[in-house]
Amino acid sequence: MTTDKIEFFRHDLGEPELRAVAEVLAGAILTTGDTVADFERRFSNYLGRKHVLGVTSCTGAMHISLLALGIGPGDEVITTPLTFIATATAVAEAGARPVFVDVERDTGNIDASRIEDAITPRTKAILPVHLYGQMCDMRALRTIADRYKLAIVEDAAHCIEGERDGVRVGQLAEAACFSFYATKNLTCGEGGAIVTDDGELAAKLRLLRLHGMTKTAADRAREGFQPWDVVMLGWKYNMDNIQAAFLLPQIERLDSKGARREALAARYYERLGAIPGITWPKVHPGRHGRHLFTIWIEPSLRDDVLRRVQSRGVPLLVNYRAIHRHAFFRDTYGYRSGQFPIAERIGESTISLPFYPTMPEEHVDVVADALASVLIELRTPSVQSAALQGPA
Repeated sequence: MTTDKIEFFRHDLGEPELRAVAEVLAGAILTTGDTVADFERRFSNYLGRKHVLGVTSCTGAMHISLLALGIGPGDEVITTPLTFIATATAVAEAGARPVFVDVERDTGNIDASRIEDAITPRTKAILPVHLYGQMCDMRALRTIADRYKLAIVEDAAHCIEGERDGVRVGQLAEAACFSFYATKNLTCGEGGAIVTDDGELAAKLRLLRLHGMTKTAADRAREGFQPWDVVMLGWKYNMDNIQAAFLLPQIERLDSKGARREALAARYYERLGAIPGITWPKVHPGRHGRHLFTIWIEPSLRDDVLRRVQSRGVPLLVNYRAIHRHAFFRDTYGYRSGQFPIAERIGESTISLPFYPTMPEEHVDVVADALASVLIELRTPSVQSAALQGPA
């Protein structure tokens, strides 16, 4: 057994990224410029989409994607309650109302069969989340969207590499939005991107990501003084060259890192499959983005498992509590516990395990052994009795 410290996540940035950033620092333009454009071209090629726009976050990407599609006050956007809060707050930032529907029992992804019951005359879009890296049923979502003349904006923060039913991320949506947050498969600490095949939408998004201005700082430096205008109300969401420099070398490693994540996931499945009381989301045929590795534990045991395993030096997280139970969503929209029972149960069951491409395989064994030991402890009569009685 290893004595190395177990980490929940560790990036693998190094010399290639340092060289790319040094090249930017040697130039004159640190903000949005040629390095961002290079990243956008190469990310576009990787995804097979026509247009990519680098932005400062996935939250900002979703916000302006909704605005560019004409969604605002009085409109409704259907989404999932089992996600990070930014999925729903981006809808609110656009002035619309997030309308939740429950999730699939076996994956945690939005349940397409429930969407039509939530559609009203105010519904303008569907915002699905590819939870943990597993793509939603995009063919079913596209059929519904076409039937009711709705747009689709994908929250693909977990799912750069995903593919399901012959469909890749962004292929069947008006836009797909990505996160390059510190723990993501492609990272620059903070950052994001929007992909679309719609040239008119891309042109509007370019204005919205930078104040609605017709010229960037790089344009003005390259062309000298030229009159420019502000043609719409925009936001300050533009990616800079330093962020793009961090991202460029990593694009070349996405597939090899993905293969490593798959190998670690397979080891987890092998070790955890022998432990009673642990299950996990179903994986559909295709390609899983493998952003997070999550398991499900009986809700009555989950919090005790978290505390006891962490006390053994194994860091764990919860991704995610059902967000309609947070105070903001209760107070603002009137959501209440019990409305989306599947999402709530998964939120009360979920534990995210340490998982990243450079993670030593023996750390998987340490995590699995700690989980097995704690679950045995919690099932002994004396421990169960103490848990019921609470602290002395």
